[in-house]
Amino acid sequence: MNTGSYTGLLFLIMLIVPNLFWAKYPPKGYASDKENKILVFLERLGEICASCSLLIFSDLNPDREAGLWNLWLVFSGVIMLLYEYWWVRYFRSSKQLRDFYSSLLGIPVSGAVLPVAALLIMGIYGKVIWVVLSAAILGAGHIGIHLQHAKTLNSQ
Repeated sequence: MNTGSYTGLLFLIMLIVPNLFWAKYPPKGYASDKENKILVFLERLGEICASCSLLIFSDLNPDREAGLWNLWLVFSGVIMLLYEYWWVRYFRSSKQLRDFYSSLLGIPVSGAVLPVAALLIMGIYGKVIWVVLSAAILGAGHIGIHLQHAKTLNSQ
């Protein structure tokens, strides 16, 4: 019997909680009205697909028999912890656009890249193509939108 993924649920909580705070403290000057509609559609579709697939597939839960394969899950977790650190850094900042589109450890637009990378790696760990596809769709939209904003910010 498939009981779902408690690992996926934890992953979603780590994604959602900081975003709830962000809704209260968006960066000064943030505007979403000029975002590319195709990228927004891909982002929303990726969010829906990722949320569903993370909760459904118990393959994402740790496997005691996998040995070294579990390092993929550890790697995904480390990336999510970096994502949480990125959020702490943002909330402690002056909450300017440059803070929101900042890099971490040389990773551009880390607030978008880190969760997508963690999702992709979790999909690889669980060998769940739906999670990998969700990461690709989410990444195209979410990272694309963040790169557009960062490019606009850098050209000002």
